[in-house]
Amino acid sequence: MNKRAVTLLLCLMLAALSILRGFTASAAEFTPATTADFDVPCAAAILVDEDSGTVLYEKNADARRPIASITKVMTLLLTFEALEAGKISLDDFVPVSEHAYHMGGSQIWLEPGEEMTLNDMLKAICISSANDAAVAVAEYVGGSEPAFAEMMNARAAELGMTNTHFVNACGLDEPEHLSTARDVAAMSREMLLHHTEVRDYCSIWMDTLRGGATQLVNTNKLLKSYSGITGLKTGTTGKAGVCISASAERDGLRLIAVVLGAASGKERFQAASTLLDYGFSHFESAAAELPADAPLSLPVERGTAESVVLTYTAPERCLMPKGESSTLQVALDLPQKLAAPIRAGETVGTVKISNGSAELASYPVTAAQDVDALSFTYCLHRLAEGLLLTS
Repeated sequence: MNKRAVTLLLCLMLAALSILRGFTASAAEFTPATTADFDVPCAAAILVDEDSGTVLYEKNADARRPIASITKVMTLLLTFEALEAGKISLDDFVPVSEHAYHMGGSQIWLEPGEEMTLNDMLKAICISSANDAAVAVAEYVGGSEPAFAEMMNARAAELGMTNTHFVNACGLDEPEHLSTARDVAAMSREMLLHHTEVRDYCSIWMDTLRGGATQLVNTNKLLKSYSGITGLKTGTTGKAGVCISASAERDGLRLIAVVLGAASGKERFQAASTLLDYGFSHFESAAAELPADAPLSLPVERGTAESVVLTYTAPERCLMPKGESSTLQVALDLPQKLAAPIRAGETVGTVKISNGSAELASYPVTAAQDVDALSFTYCLHRLAEGLLLTS
């Protein structure tokens, strides 16, 4: 097989993967429900579709507030990103400093000089919301808690969390340590979309550390009372009140409900359940599959390659109002062939998603590679190559 054929085969394999097109997106436009529709017992809240980020309900969603241990979502996000980058390992032993030892609030009573695997530290953070473990991990990843807080703020800026400022890694009350329901949903969504392994930790109801000497019990009681719950993080302090970022999944629909400033644990879980119930009863995740004859490539006229591989950017599922998924239609608008030159990333067609006769959204189909136009020099070079092969 010659180089050209090998290259084309590899491109076709990549194109086949591109048809598995990422995460759910919202094809329809939704107006979020508000307190005018229904209220929940907390100071601020938001409900979003995890995959598309579509806001389905909001209450004081941009009010800056303390967020208690929901802070640890960002601590976990940076830790999982460091794991993914190969900078650290789950088997690494994380040392405990005097600073981490002196954290108050929920803890696993780490001692200065003690070491525990990162895997066990993550269990302590996700299950029991241990402040001492969160700070120890922050120091291990960032060098110090202040340096790690700078990393947290930089990552928050990248995620568009414009109303958030972190001072510590665990969420204990400090005057400038503030966020919003909307920003909490953004970092929760980033975590759940790109580091799904966090669900494995957050869904553990009970576990032990130190050979059974330390008992861990999950602070998220929805694990035992709400069908489909997958996480994520609770939090409580004097200034923040009682908070939760709750994630749940049913029939392919994945939701995140953020509740800040509830008066009690009962009201926190009640508010989160009400928001999730609203989402699951009013919306669904609908399949938006490409037509069976969707091509992986298109022929090219007068180009240095006979065809160009296609990249499909349309989602494979879409958020829809409940009961309307059967009317969702996906159509392709592609030419029969393309003329060189073609540049990678160039739009060559569209995928149109419709609900009955109404077009909801369109997404570009792009070229996955450059294809130059034929030139005299190129043809002469190929002729020379052919003569050499036959000599």
